[in-house]
Amino acid sequence: MQVLIYLAAVALVLGVLVFVHEFGHYAVAKLCGVRVEVFSLGFGKRLWGFRKGDTDYRISLLPLGGYVKMAGENPMEERTGDPGEFTSHPRWQRFLIAIAGPSMNIILAIVVLAVVFMVRFGYPVYWKKPADIGWVRPDSRAQAAGIRPGDRILKIDNISNPTWEDLEYRIALNPNQSLPVVLQRGSQIISNIILTPKPTGPEQEGSAGLEAVEPVHVATVEQGLPAENSGIQPGDQIVAVNGEPLRDFQQMYDTVQQAKATPVSFTFLHDNKQSTVTLTPQFTTPENSQEKQYLIGISRTEEREITSLSLGPAIVQSLAECKKNSLLIFELLQKMVQHKVSIRQMSGPIGITKMSGEAAKQGVIPLLALMALISLNLAVFNLLPIPILDGGLMLMLAIEGIMRRDIKQEIKERVYRVAFVFLLVFAAVVIYNDLAKTLPGHLL
Repeated sequence: MQVLIYLAAVALVLGVLVFVHEFGHYAVAKLCGVRVEVFSLGFGKRLWGFRKGDTDYRISLLPLGGYVKMAGENPMEERTGDPGEFTSHPRWQRFLIAIAGPSMNIILAIVVLAVVFMVRFGYPVYWKKPADIGWVRPDSRAQAAGIRPGDRILKIDNISNPTWEDLEYRIALNPNQSLPVVLQRGSQIISNIILTPKPTGPEQEGSAGLEAVEPVHVATVEQGLPAENSGIQPGDQIVAVNGEPLRDFQQMYDTVQQAKATPVSFTFLHDNKQSTVTLTPQFTTPENSQEKQYLIGISRTEEREITSLSLGPAIVQSLAECKKNSLLIFELLQKMVQHKVSIRQMSGPIGITKMSGEAAKQGVIPLLALMALISLNLAVFNLLPIPILDGGLMLMLAIEGIMRRDIKQEIKERVYRVAFVFLLVFAAVVIYNDLAKTLPGHLL
């Protein structure tokens, strides 16, 4: 059943995104009078379809994309001068046809995200707060840099007065990169801090070991672990560990790991009454993990701001989110080219299937939010100036427009062959990385 959910979710996501993208090319081509020979969802062998006019509408075997085949579109084909051919039309019309696909994906992302925000607009409360440090993990890059609990980060890299959302994105996108930090410690301003995030996890994202100030409210108390009969109940707030004020859940976790099998005291509020209990952590394997840890059996509730927006604010927020994510995607691609981040931060078909399935299990709204993000990624990827992609065609048309003549056929053929091999190698690397992240330890 879970496999079916994952497959159905990714089929829905990719099916909608590909249809919208290709419909953009198709609609503008038809509007410009270009003859469309094939409109296909999927690649490879034709499974089903029908013909109407000049166009064969089909569903093909491999559901990993789709395409629109226009007469005379292939630069390796000889021109016949037929007025219905793609190359028989002015360059500005061909440019509009090329950009229509990515544009439709951007419009889809904005619309879907606005709908999502009208139903449910939510985010962690700490994201919008100033970057006040609640906890610094022992032996972390942040501790090595000299950052302490209670500090406020005033500037990191080129971002002044960052929120926690800004800070987390900046750290994640800069593994092993030196980030200058200006922080406030009491009345003192310290500007000689250099933070170098550590690559972590399957995606090799940057991590510094910094945690925000967040009240620790108990979500669940697990059976069979020390906290079960301690008096701590869901909804209670843990306010201190071993007599030290508790600023973040990670502080409590690290304290328990350092204590190992020795008793730890926990001060908590229940119905506004303060109590203290001493628990001895148990060395066991938690759910959804393969490594044993010292646990007391408490999970936390993350504070989230959840509301719904009216149409106008939803559109404004959607535009802001799409702009922010687009800039982050471009920055990620730039850093990949510069070898500053791992290509593992990109996901291919396997990664998209996994994300779609996980989102689908949470409900329609998370799946729609993911669809909007993937649609934006698809638009940005297709706008890259790589021949075969829409951006590559747009670049060639722009160059021809500046030259006021066509690029020689022989040059186009060589460029397209190289680009085709590049995209095949790129796809193979992304799929391999997908497998490496899904099956860690099984691939070299």
